[in-house]
Order: sequence, then C-alpha cells, then structure tokens
Amino acid sequence: MLEESGPPAPHIDPAQKPVRRTYPAEYRARVLAEYEAAPRGSKSAVLRREGIYQTLVAEWAKARDAEAAGTTYRRDRAPRSKESSAAARAVKLEAENARLHRRLAQTEAALDVMGKAHRLLELLSDSSPSSQPGTGQDK
Repeated sequence: MLEESGPPAPHIDPAQKPVRRTYPAEYRARVLAEYEAAPRGSKSAVLRREGIYQTLVAEWAKARDAEAAGTTYRRDRAPRSKESSAAARAVKLEAENARLHRRLAQTEAALDVMGKAHRLLELLSDSSPSSQPGTGQDK
C-alpha cells in the first residue's frame, strides 16, 4: 500500500528563467582590446575563454567607433513603430480584399453560366420527343 507522508511537494520548474548578461564598459573595452590585439589564429581562443560570440565583439566595436565619431550606435534590431505595422497591415488587408473581390466575380460568373445551362437543359427536356406521352418509345 502507498502511504502518504505529508502534503505533496510543490511543482518545481527545473529550468531557470534565462537572464540577459550585461557587461560593464571596462570589461567590454578590455576584451575588445585583447581581441583586436590577438593574432589571427588565437582570436577564437579569447572568445571561448570569455564565453562570448564574435558578433557581440563586433557590436561592441561598432558602438565604440560610433562613440568616437560623436554619433550614437543603433542596433539593427530596433522595434517597429506602430505606424509602420499599421501600414503593413493595411496593405495586406487591401491585397486580401482585392483577392476576395476577384474570387467573388469568378463565382458570380460561374453561377450565371450554370443558371443559363440549367434553363437550356429544361428547354431541351420540355421539347424532346421522349417526354411526350404516346410516342411509342415507352414499350
């Protein structure tokens, strides 16, 4: 038999929520100088030792160069403005509206053709000799 030994254990999430790493300016400057001074074959050793990627070092270099030039460095991953999102949505909705109008016109044309075909078949069936009683074909 199973015996309960107290209240059930609370659910524990084994994965911690990741925390974005931040780097102080002195650390960035030191690693960037060391990376740029390293000979060609040992640059990756600096990256592995510090646990960072080359793209991060390149981003630090761009920020440093922009600061030296007196401008501000803006990352490529800037959030979209609400206006551009709304404009993109409007363009998408207009394209969908045009597509639906074309489909509606095609469906209406098909229904018109089917209606005419139905009327033609009714006329043919009314005037056919087999539908008239006493023609002698029902034997």
